[in-house]
Amino acid sequence: MLPNQNVPLKCVAPYTAYCMNKSVRISVCLVVLLFACLDTIESSETIVKSNVSYTSVTDLAFVEANKKLVYGNVNPELQYGLLWLPESTTSNKNPPLIVMIHGGCWLNAFDIQHSYPLSSALAQAGYAVWSLEYRRTGDVGGAWPGSFDDIRQGLAFTSKLSAYPVDLDRMVIMGHSAGGHLALLAASENQDIDAVIGLAAITDIVEYSRGKNSCQTATIDFMGGMYEANPAAYEAANPVGKPLNDKTILLHGDIDAIVPLEQSQLAGATQVVSEGAGHFDWVHPDTGAYQLLLSTLRDLYPDT
Repeated sequence: MLPNQNVPLKCVAPYTAYCMNKSVRISVCLVVLLFACLDTIESSETIVKSNVSYTSVTDLAFVEANKKLVYGNVNPELQYGLLWLPESTTSNKNPPLIVMIHGGCWLNAFDIQHSYPLSSALAQAGYAVWSLEYRRTGDVGGAWPGSFDDIRQGLAFTSKLSAYPVDLDRMVIMGHSAGGHLALLAASENQDIDAVIGLAAITDIVEYSRGKNSCQTATIDFMGGMYEANPAAYEAANPVGKPLNDKTILLHGDIDAIVPLEQSQLAGATQVVSEGAGHFDWVHPDTGAYQLLLSTLRDLYPDT
């Protein structure tokens, strides 16, 4: 049983970008307001941070990916993955592979770049990272089911990573926020992986779509309408009721204002709560939440 983690606080500031249509632009503006209105608290007694802002994540330094590889030919500008490789490992084995799926309310306003610090930090910790960009709401062919189709393609492409020093027999699928939703769906179709890790993951898209914050209301754009108008699509897109990997681990902060803590209560999954952690702590390597993520990975791969 993994322990809860007690950590301090900081704030959440806005995503900024532009989407293609009016309804999505409205969603982005509301997300900006949501992220901007959260309180800021910072501990002066420790360098470990919590409840960090989005901009504090995007301001972080990172190491460039070793390779950019295109997995899809419909829109190669968006259907690609970035491969980070560790400079060295603590064993004679090739490093395990983390397939990373970034979040951002499924909106095309929020791309892969904000996950660079996390991916490069994980590589520095000894893991190979295959981070997927994909079409999102506002992109031609994006939203449901196109976004998930891209994730499927990106996962299938992992077989071609055998040309690199990566152990494809040791693989985790991991996603943050809306990316956690896609990660859980992908894991339900790929039972041979070692684990799936949700970082503040959206696990019940039906319930999430009924919420009032701007990321929750963006679910309706992603799904092309409300649940009552298209229940079959929502059921297909909902991790609830899908087969779970034996090691489905949901890491969540108890003061997450974007994805409620209740979303980490998925039957059959292991819930791990980081006290005092906010939504973006999981993608910021200077937080207690990130240390909890590293501990979770070490439990899976003690020799890494």
